[in-house]
Amino acid sequence: MKKKRIAILGSTGSIGRQTLDVISAFKDEFEVIGLAAGSNAQLLAEQIKEHNPRFVSVKDSTLAQELKAILKNPSFEIFWGDIGLEFISSCSCDIVVNGLVGALGLKPTISALSHGKRVAFANKETLVIAGDLIKDLLVKNRGEIIPLDSEHVAIHQCLSGQKIDTVKRMILTASGGPFRTWDIDQIKAATKEQALKHPTWVMGQKITIDSATLMNKGLEVIEAMNLFNIDSKKIDVLIHPQSIMHSAVEFIDGNIISQLGATDMKLPIQYSLFYPERRELPFNLFCDLLSIGKLEFEKPDMEKFPCLKLAYEVASKGKSYPIVINAANEIAVDKFLKEEITFFDIPKIISRALESHSPVSTSSLEDILEVDKEVRVKILETQSSVV
Repeated sequence: MKKKRIAILGSTGSIGRQTLDVISAFKDEFEVIGLAAGSNAQLLAEQIKEHNPRFVSVKDSTLAQELKAILKNPSFEIFWGDIGLEFISSCSCDIVVNGLVGALGLKPTISALSHGKRVAFANKETLVIAGDLIKDLLVKNRGEIIPLDSEHVAIHQCLSGQKIDTVKRMILTASGGPFRTWDIDQIKAATKEQALKHPTWVMGQKITIDSATLMNKGLEVIEAMNLFNIDSKKIDVLIHPQSIMHSAVEFIDGNIISQLGATDMKLPIQYSLFYPERRELPFNLFCDLLSIGKLEFEKPDMEKFPCLKLAYEVASKGKSYPIVINAANEIAVDKFLKEEITFFDIPKIISRALESHSPVSTSSLEDILEVDKEVRVKILETQSSVV
């Protein structure tokens, strides 16, 4: 049996590490062709020793030299920066796993789809800021996106064999994050350490903060619009603290199909790698409904979580607004993680960026990148007067 060749973008991050765990469990079926990482040269070196990729990419030339010094006489080709990411995503692989965070994942996704690859996709920001462009590439080059977010993997499975025009609504579930039961004054005073204590998932810092603000769910609404070609008015978000029902689809005949499973990213990862087949995982990731006992659902409080409200507004406006909300959120979350702003300053920064934006149509990668750059520069220039 021919092995599937895999390239992983963000191999030292949470998604990348867990993807390598799944691949290690099926060594006879997968070959790691390429690994791309940021600044964690030591962990990347360990991954290279174990998986022996042909191609490797890092953040910059300095890290490339550091990696060479750690490994001594490496047998792989090494690249760096955007060029490295784009090369890894277009190399001689069958599947590109995009575990990058933020707008950084846009160019390599375009590169992979332009070469007709399957992209196992955790980089929701790309579909948020460039949904139309990505959809055009899928049509022109016969590439494929299989979602990696647990919510979109759930919907992907619920829609199996169904027509999108029979969908009444999609239901994205959210754990509610660490502040679900807090009042608004407590949330305003939340610290970085408190925001990073997610109740059910183990993830990277940026997505964990997005989960605490519910911006992650807002971005997922926009992602679902583009991934499944459905209006945002047909996408609901429900708080589900047990995080067992990952999402659901309600059809026009009143039937609801949902997907349930353990809170472990190895499940959606293996689904995306093997789709349309299913394989038994050598991990104990089975869900005991009797031990869970009950499943609870709540309506999200938009006053406590204004980022979700902003995302819905952006979803309905379209044009260049999704680029703005993504860029502003990335900057605000970075500042919060550096403890330069408070937790509730995050939606303030985003809201002001949206209010000051003059929307334009974006039909090309250049248009998207230009708006993204302008938004980031403007926020950073005016930050001292914003909060």
